[in-house]
Amino acid sequence: MKNISKNGLILAGFALVSTALISITQIVTAPVIKQQQNQQLRGILDAILSPKLYDNDLLHDCIVVNNNQDLGPGSHTIYRASKQGQPVAVAIESVAPDGYNGRIELVVSIIGEHQVGGVRVLNHQETPGLGDKIDLRVSDWILGFHDKKYEKGLEQQWAVKKDGGQFDQFTGATITPRAVVKAVRNTVQYYQQHQAEIIAASNQCGSAS
Repeated sequence: MKNISKNGLILAGFALVSTALISITQIVTAPVIKQQQNQQLRGILDAILSPKLYDNDLLHDCIVVNNNQDLGPGSHTIYRASKQGQPVAVAIESVAPDGYNGRIELVVSIIGEHQVGGVRVLNHQETPGLGDKIDLRVSDWILGFHDKKYEKGLEQQWAVKKDGGQFDQFTGATITPRAVVKAVRNTVQYYQQHQAEIIAASNQCGSAS
């Protein structure tokens, strides 16, 4: 009986030590992981929005929008770029909920009011060899949004060619590019409709420089 109790205490001790080590490891590594995530995000933002356009800390000047009809389900961060205190651009996270295999997460930069600086896919589950061509690591299709404008008189161009628009579809996989084009278009529309309140909203991402 004493041996059983002793073994139980030893096991409990090991469990406590293991839990403590895991907790310490998480505390130590969390800042490193966060830094790596920020570096990756900054690289993506730099690719779609030239740092020469703004002089504030983009990662620390943003607002968060939840479950918006135009931006899609979930939480979306809007990064605000300014130069000498004047707003010049934004980078907006949005979702295409109707990809072939589910949601496609995007980030869209908008310069001024009408010009798309660029688009990148952050996450997707589209079919390899077909729908995954939206991923820059697979195809340069996503670069087709660079410098495109969405304004009055150009609305019909914001569709895949099969639907009368300007963007290529993929052979055997029209659903995926159609969903992405629609999501980018909705994102620009959202910004055009809410630009003033986005600029005026209180910062939700720490101290902006």
